[in-house]
Amino acid sequence: MDALLLSFALTLMAAILISGIAHRTVLSTTVLFLVAGFVLGEGLLGVIDLEATDPTVTTVSSLALFIVLFTDGQEIGFRQLRSAWKLPGRALLLGMPITFVITTALGMWLLGFTLLEAALVAAVLAPTDPVFASAIIGRGEIPHRVRHLLGVESGLNDGLALPVVLILIATAGGPDVEAIVLVEELVLGILVGVAVPLVTSWLVRRRIFALTPLYASLTPVAVGLIVLGICTVTHANLYLAAYAAGITIASAAPEMRVAFRDFGGQLSELVKLFAILMFGALISPELLLSVPWTAYLFAVLLMVFARPVAVQISSSAAACRGRSARPRRGSARRASPRCCTACSCCRAAPRKPRTCST
Repeated sequence: MDALLLSFALTLMAAILISGIAHRTVLSTTVLFLVAGFVLGEGLLGVIDLEATDPTVTTVSSLALFIVLFTDGQEIGFRQLRSAWKLPGRALLLGMPITFVITTALGMWLLGFTLLEAALVAAVLAPTDPVFASAIIGRGEIPHRVRHLLGVESGLNDGLALPVVLILIATAGGPDVEAIVLVEELVLGILVGVAVPLVTSWLVRRRIFALTPLYASLTPVAVGLIVLGICTVTHANLYLAAYAAGITIASAAPEMRVAFRDFGGQLSELVKLFAILMFGALISPELLLSVPWTAYLFAVLLMVFARPVAVQISSSAAACRGRSARPRRGSARRASPRCCTACSCCRAAPRKPRTCST
């Protein structure tokens, strides 16, 4: 653990020094942590000693995902979500299932998996990873529409895909799960994520309490820890709770979001980079050499075929619906044959004013 922390600190310093150069290019400092983990891992230098089953890996990964979802959720309020839900909704409800189907077919064809095995791999890979998506969401040069789409879709899909993964694991011979329990965990996660910020916001606004600026800025931290603790004890869906809590803070307590923005962004970036460093340390040259070429082809097709096709289909369906719902040019004028110079159609083209017939 000491070597891991020192490795992270040195890599972080290197990333700080080259951050200005990386920001002007298409490369991200995230790649530096991935490469550093690979070089310092057991496969090469052996500085970082980690196994995939190490509890540190599981804990840090879960915390990183929770913090990223909690901070990303605070970028989107209920009002914004309600006014611009169509594109993320299509990506979530149409694009992700299409990606799941295409990935399942590719797994059966290229990797020789059974239908159940391929479906399990697809359920894990189909959702957009919020930890990696946060590197795009945080870049101001990316169009707001794209960042909004990635933020909402990646914030919700992990929580929704988790029950599917658990059901497929149980079907493949893993621990049994009950559908009603999974539904309860989903609902409870959303309720916890909404209730805790609302109660906290109501409490801090009571005149009986007085907050110093320092402790006021820590209010979102307390909210996040309470949500994390309740979900851990009750087994509620942790990731939906984190995202719902972030959205609720942005909607019901914007002053909490403002107080937390700088610290939350730094904390989210730190845990994300730490998790990526550990992920790189788990990759070894032996592992890469043991992977068949069909698996690499599967990964490439997943990135350049499955996801783009899913996005294209969902976007095309929306465009078709938009064109069918849009009134045809001139239809309003044909619908009202008798008009005067005061009506909207005549104001649009008043070359030959008409008078209303009586």
